[in-house]
Amino acid sequence: MHSPQRLFICSFECTFCFGCAQTVLNNVCPNCSGNLVQRPIRPLAALKNYPASTKRVLNENGCAPNI
Repeated sequence: MHSPQRLFICSFECTFCFGCAQTVLNNVCPNCSGNLVQRPIRPLAALKNYPASTKRVLNENGCAPNI
């Protein structure tokens, strides 16, 4: 699993690793065409009331180049 500081998301919270976001996708989400930004950290106090989702959705084929 990647460090949260090295993850990038779009406004729909599609999540990508730094390498794919920067080099393969050129900071553009392949799903919605929105920009990819560094994923924010949820403060520990907020995790108590709003825990992170346990459902993961993965693309088995990896990231397709953004042309």
